[in-house]
Amino acid sequence: MAQVTYVLSPQEERIISGKAIGLASIEAQKKRPRIQRMIQGYRSAPVRLNLHRARLLTESFKQTEGQPLILRWSKGLAHILDEMPIHIEEDELIVGSAGLPGQYAIFCPEFEDALYAENLQPSKPGDRFVVTEEDLRIVNEEMKPYWDGKRFDRKALFQALPEDTLRLIEIFAVITPSSPARSNSGYNHDYAKVLNKGISHIRKQAQKTLSALDPMDPADRVEKEPFLRSAIIVCDAMVRFARRYAALADDMAKGELNAVRKKELEQIAEICQWVPEKPARTFREAVQSQWFVQTVSRLEQRMGGIVGNGRIDQYLYPYYKKDTEEKRITDNEVMELLECLWIGMAKNKEIYTSPGTISYSDGNAHWEATTLGGRTRDGVDATNELSYLILQSKREFPLDYPDLAVRIHSNTPDSFLYAVCETIKDGTGFPKLFFDEEIIPLYLAKGATMEEANDYAASSCAEVKIDNKDLQSTGDPMINLGAILEMTLNNGRLKLFGNQHYGVNTGDARNFRSSDELFDAFCKQLENVLKHTFTQQYIAEQQKSRYLACPMFSMLHDVCLKNCKDLHSGHQEGGIYIEYINMIGMATAIDSLAAIKNLVFDEKKLTMAELLEALDTDFKGNEVIRQLCLNAPKFGNSIAWVDLIGHDIETFLVKTVRRYKTAFGAELNVIHVPVTAHIPYGAISGATPNGRKAGEPLSEGISPSQGADRQGPTAVLASVARTRCGIYKERGDRLLNIKLSPSAVAGPEGTKKLMSLIRTASDLKMWHLQFNIINKETLIAAQKNPEKYQNLMVRVAGFSAYFVDLSPQLQNEIIQRTEHTFQ
Repeated sequence: MAQVTYVLSPQEERIISGKAIGLASIEAQKKRPRIQRMIQGYRSAPVRLNLHRARLLTESFKQTEGQPLILRWSKGLAHILDEMPIHIEEDELIVGSAGLPGQYAIFCPEFEDALYAENLQPSKPGDRFVVTEEDLRIVNEEMKPYWDGKRFDRKALFQALPEDTLRLIEIFAVITPSSPARSNSGYNHDYAKVLNKGISHIRKQAQKTLSALDPMDPADRVEKEPFLRSAIIVCDAMVRFARRYAALADDMAKGELNAVRKKELEQIAEICQWVPEKPARTFREAVQSQWFVQTVSRLEQRMGGIVGNGRIDQYLYPYYKKDTEEKRITDNEVMELLECLWIGMAKNKEIYTSPGTISYSDGNAHWEATTLGGRTRDGVDATNELSYLILQSKREFPLDYPDLAVRIHSNTPDSFLYAVCETIKDGTGFPKLFFDEEIIPLYLAKGATMEEANDYAASSCAEVKIDNKDLQSTGDPMINLGAILEMTLNNGRLKLFGNQHYGVNTGDARNFRSSDELFDAFCKQLENVLKHTFTQQYIAEQQKSRYLACPMFSMLHDVCLKNCKDLHSGHQEGGIYIEYINMIGMATAIDSLAAIKNLVFDEKKLTMAELLEALDTDFKGNEVIRQLCLNAPKFGNSIAWVDLIGHDIETFLVKTVRRYKTAFGAELNVIHVPVTAHIPYGAISGATPNGRKAGEPLSEGISPSQGADRQGPTAVLASVARTRCGIYKERGDRLLNIKLSPSAVAGPEGTKKLMSLIRTASDLKMWHLQFNIINKETLIAAQKNPEKYQNLMVRVAGFSAYFVDLSPQLQNEIIQRTEHTFQ
């Protein structure tokens, strides 16, 4: 390979030097050879479909027809835990799996799924996702006939929608519901409760409450009793599941000839006999107990973004501290156990579409959010030795798991922030950052106590939650702001859909006399779409509760356990209940409205008719007009009047959503979290006045349009801060991506500059910030020679993924993002 002269990130150096996948340094490989062995061949191994959960759940549901929904789900989960084949792989120290050996994807028959698609074919040799003829037979002959009409899918949702709402939603160009694809958005469990008290404690609580019910009270018998019996069923099943692994490890130990592995298997058997039933006594028992909760959670329901790890450096720290003080464990052994946990997570793949396919979750999007830092519940800095060890592991561990998040606040120690920046500089996109100065006050405004707000954790892409407080469950709908623009400029019509009328009449845009008239029309189109979005979410919440229950999740949640009520079953007192309305293409909208204001109304370089004609032709024969549009003032450059257009949009959105509630009384919040929806939404959106051609991606998250931010990263932060509507609380996740050249952060001086930028983001009260530290030349080379760049990771939108696994459209979008230096 030709010599490169530009500065490389550590990840790029490993990739370009041709190193095989493995721990980043020779020293790490020597210290943890087990981990090195376990990850070799990971990228080349296929993902296999796990149908065991689907078959066992179906068997149980056939036997429990007519019983209370939560009992059916608890019995289904118990049947899965009792009967699913189990295994312990070579070298494993932390055991338990929700699938087959190696990488696997769980088929969930209770949802609409790509595997129900009629055109799905068996996989071919070399495919990354393996689907056999027998798999398809089971799905189509055993699963589909039973679950048709019994699962929460688009059909179930669409049949319940009013005709006018259905007409707008079914084209998937303006509003896209996510609820039919998942049980809920990403969550963390209260791992500390299980680690410190054990499953037996939860069972005793449920049994005590059950025994105290009034047998004459119909509410107790009809509502509370099934919930409590379900909790007991699941507690017992989780203990039996762990003991199955204890028995397997014991059997394997008896036949093991290697003395070292024999002892490891004996220890596994002892640990699985103890946890999660009883409180963990050591760090290793704590990690194993946490993993059992994660594994059972994967088998219980399909959470969007997989299962979060919560504040892992907080709930594991007491075990770490005790074991290290008593010389029971070394830091290297701690990292080995944590990396066994990371490998366990990496084996589970959420499959919505095939890798490399344009979709809302391109690149096998995943968010097993693992939160470090922040404040303790009583408000002091929470950083500890384990925080640093996990950062070190992330620098050395080569897979795109776990999705590491760090909470930053005004008193985050410089030493910890330095370690965070060194990890970011590695170039794999980890960790993403959340800022206490924005999130904690918002939680206080939403009803949390200071102690609760201090204890929030990242839970998915850019979302956060508080254990035992948040009760949000229904997946958020996405709104295409590119389509809103198109309807604004075409009196409610969408040209790529036969010029049909999907919006409201706002008049011929050629007759608008000011940018205020234009903005008023934009808001009217947006308000109409919001009306149908609210309707969809209201009905989705009602409909979902008819199909789904999550007894394990609910029994681990203090509010659900106190109310004896499943998370999915309706409003509950004592929690914070929020649903999200997700905006896609914010900067595309800002830049387009700014271009019209600048070119048509202020400087009069164009007439509206000339602009609309150029958009109609996708700028063909109108390159001069396109260049005017491309060079008009853009969001992300700290141009106050441009940024304030974003503020006006955000204010309109928040003022609108705050007036309404969902079916279960949830507050609606505005968020900007695209996953990868800006790619398919862009593909079905016409040309826009910011110079973007038809079919090109929309902007992502709250980030500037690709390549439009030209004044450096600090200007980006200033622009984003200016758009925030600070007077209302009905707002949330604002995902921000910034791409930096590795040369900009090279050496100790580069680290200091990155630290300063992050401190500025904290001062400006950002919600979220994440970085790509990578050279454009590397990304282009990876497109041309993907076989040489199989292990190259990039930050996408709230998650990192392997660049070569992304669709060409998403690859190009990442390449086109501005590569900043510090000015």
